[in-house]
Parts: sequence; structure tokens; C-alpha cells
Amino acid sequence: MPALYCRPQVLPDFLALYNEPGLYHKTPLTCVCFYLYDYVFDGQNGLYNAIYYNNEKQLAEFKQRFSGVNFFTTPDYSQFGDLDEAENIHRHKKARVVAIWLTMELGAVVIPHITFASLSDLEYSLDGLEECSTVAFSTKGCVQNPMERNVQRLAIRRMVDRLILANIIVYDVCETNDIVDDLFDYARVHGVNVVVPHNTLKDRNVLKGRVRHARL
Repeated sequence: MPALYCRPQVLPDFLALYNEPGLYHKTPLTCVCFYLYDYVFDGQNGLYNAIYYNNEKQLAEFKQRFSGVNFFTTPDYSQFGDLDEAENIHRHKKARVVAIWLTMELGAVVIPHITFASLSDLEYSLDGLEECSTVAFSTKGCVQNPMERNVQRLAIRRMVDRLILANIIVYDVCETNDIVDDLFDYARVHGVNVVVPHNTLKDRNVLKGRVRHARL
């Protein structure tokens, strides 16, 4: 698994999705992330294929698209329990290849996004992240599912025990941070700074909550 290096001196304060190019420069510390269906950012015309086949025209277009962006997370290529392990490992490798290209070609800080199909996959999905003090996590998919939250909680515990982390950047769209506080309690107890930057959906849900409470 290609190794990554991520020890940022400052942290993102806004997470813009790949399909929100108008928000890539909302703040100087905006981070572009990929918490979308794979077909939105991957496929025949995706960045990984452009790198793999050295498509110079497409690579130039991606450089233009991401011009001036200082932070990225690694792409969140979907992991599935019913896929063979080789395919899931390949998707991890794709994310690392894209991360290295973004670092080398754009000079950006790329924060590894932690994803897995099952807890056993953490044995290889965390390989090569030993030099990373900061990682990213998403709460999407586990907010309404207590069983999935428990799996995520166990994964976070194993991640904190294995890596030497200073920060975890969390993509969360809920009105409050109650789910984040629950999931990442072990990390905070062990001295890890858990940061929940603004993002479009979270800001929208917070605003809706304020309007709702104002009407009560």
C-alpha cells in the first residue's frame, strides 16, 4: 500500500464537496473532499484513470479545476463487504495514488480518509499511514443505524490505538455534534483533537434547526 505523509500545521475550516467547485475557495483553509457516490468523481473520466493512463489533457483540466486548493481528503472510493478483498484493497490503492498526485503536482496537503468494509479491513487500510498525524472520517451512513455506529466506534478505537494522531477531521452533516461526541469520545479521551469543519449540508441543517426553534 503506498504510504502517505500528512502532518499539517493548520487545519481545514470548511469542507467543500468535489461537486461544489464554487466553494473550493470559500476560505483559505477550505478542504475539497469526496463524500459522494463514486460515479460523481470516478470512472472513465475520473482523476485516477487520468493519472493511470497519463492523459495529459485530462490532468491539465484537473489542475485547472483544483488550482489554488490547499487541502484535500483522499477520495472516498466505496468499500463493500460483498466485494472480494482484492477489489477493496485496489480501491484503497487508488485513493493513495490520487493523494500522491495531488501532493506532488499541486503541492496540497492531502488528509487520509479512513474507510473500510469490515473491521478486519483495518489491518491493511491503516498500513502506510504511520507518518500521518491527521486523518479524516465521515459519519455518513451511520447516523440512523445503531449497529453501524458501534462498528464505527470500534474502528475509531483501533485507529487511535494504532496510529499516533493529533487530529481527526470529521465530515458530519447533523444539526448538532451529538453523534460525533459519542463516536469520537475515545479519541478525545486519548488527547486527539476532533474537528468538525463547516460544510454546506451541516450549515443548512443548523440554520433549519435555528428557524425551527425560533418558531417554538
